[in-house]
Amino acid sequence: MFDSQDPEDEQLVRALSRFTADSIKLLTRDGKLCERYPQHTITPQQYLQAPQQAKPLSFIDLAGQQDNLRPQLERNVHRVLHHGQYIMGPEVAELEGKLAEYTGAKHCITVASGTEALLISLMAIDVKPGDEIITTPFTFVATAEVIALLGATPVFVDIEADTCNIDARKIEVAITPRTRAIMPVSLYGQPADMDEINAIADRHGLTVIEDAAQSFGAEYKGRKSCNLSTIGCTSFFPSKPLGCYGDGGAIFTSDDKLAKAMREIRVHGQERRYVHTRIGVGGRMDTLQCAVVLGKLERFEWEVEQRLRIGARYNELFAGKVPTVTQRPDRTSVFAQYTVFVENREQVQEKLKTAGVPTAVHYPIPLNRQSAYQALSRISSNVSSSDAMAGRVMSLPMSADLSQREQDQIVVLMIEALNK
Repeated sequence: MFDSQDPEDEQLVRALSRFTADSIKLLTRDGKLCERYPQHTITPQQYLQAPQQAKPLSFIDLAGQQDNLRPQLERNVHRVLHHGQYIMGPEVAELEGKLAEYTGAKHCITVASGTEALLISLMAIDVKPGDEIITTPFTFVATAEVIALLGATPVFVDIEADTCNIDARKIEVAITPRTRAIMPVSLYGQPADMDEINAIADRHGLTVIEDAAQSFGAEYKGRKSCNLSTIGCTSFFPSKPLGCYGDGGAIFTSDDKLAKAMREIRVHGQERRYVHTRIGVGGRMDTLQCAVVLGKLERFEWEVEQRLRIGARYNELFAGKVPTVTQRPDRTSVFAQYTVFVENREQVQEKLKTAGVPTAVHYPIPLNRQSAYQALSRISSNVSSSDAMAGRVMSLPMSADLSQREQDQIVVLMIEALNK
C-alpha cells in the first residue's frame, strides 16, 4: 500500500528507483512528491533552468534522419518481411519506376552498389581490354577501378581548381583511336560541364557515363543529374544524399538497347531463366534496401531543398573568410559534402576535433598517385590541380537536418581554427 494521496505517481517514482542512472527522473508539478523523492523527480521550472547537454555534432546525421522517417521505414521493411520476396521483390520495380520518373530518364535499373552501376554500364557498351576511358583522378577509386577490372585503361584528365570537377576544356586532347567513353564525376554533389562533355563525345562517337554517386537530386540547366548523358550512375551508400542501410545503386538511361543489356548483365547475363546471352555479374539490389530507399524518397525533395539552403548559408557565412568549392550558376549541388580549401589541413582538423567538430577529406591522394593505378593508367598532360586540391580539401558536417545553431557553431569554430 502507498501512503501517498496519489498512488499512481508514487508507483512511478518507485519504479524509477529501480534504475541506477541519475539522469532518469519523473517530470511533475506535484510539490509534495518532489519533496518526498527529490532524487527521482524534477519540476518543469527546474528542468528549464538545468543546463542542457548539447548533442554531439555528426558529420552526417543519419540518426536524426532515421528518427524523422522511422514510421515509413518500418512500414516498408515490415512489408518485405511479410511477403518474403527478398530478391527482385515488388519494391524493386516500384523504386525503379519512381526514380526514373524523378530524373526524367526512360529507364532505371537498380543494382547492388554504385560501383556495380559503373561496371555494368561499361560492360553494356562492350568495353574491352585495350580500350581507354577518360575520367578524373580526383575521385573515389571505384571510378577507375571498374575500368581496370575490364582490362581497359583509365586516362586521367585534370580538374577545375575551383569546382574540383573534370576540366572539360582538357578532354578533347586526351582522345585517341582507342577511346570508348568519357566518365565525368559529379563531385561533392555538383554536375560537371555536361553539355560541353556531351558535345565532345558526339564529335568523336563516344559514350558519356556520368558518375553521379554523389549528386542524385542535383540539377544542371534544369535537368536532373543521372539524366544528363547517355548513361547516369548513382550510389545509395548510406552517406549519400539518398542512401539505403547497406549498399545499393542505380543506372539511368533512355536507350532501350542499353537498358536491356544492363538488366541482363545484373543477373549473370541472363535473358530468361537459365538462358545466358552475355557475360554478367550478380548485381541485383536487395528488396529490403529498395524498401529503405522508398521510405527515404518520401521526404527527399524536402531534403534537397534543405541541402541547397544550408549550402548557400555556409557560402554566405564563409564569404571572404574561408575559400570553398565553387558552385556554377547554371547548376545546383546537393552538397554530398560541404568542402572548403585549407592550408595546414592536419592542424586545422585537429583543432576542430578538439572543439567537437568532425571533418573528413575526400580525397587525400589522387588516383594518379595510387600505386595500384600508376602502371595501368595514362595521364593526359599534367594533373597539377588534382595534386594541389588533394592536399587542401576538407569537408565539414552537412545533412538536411543540420540546425542553424549547429551550423553557426561550425562556422565560428572553423574560422577560429584557421586564425590560430
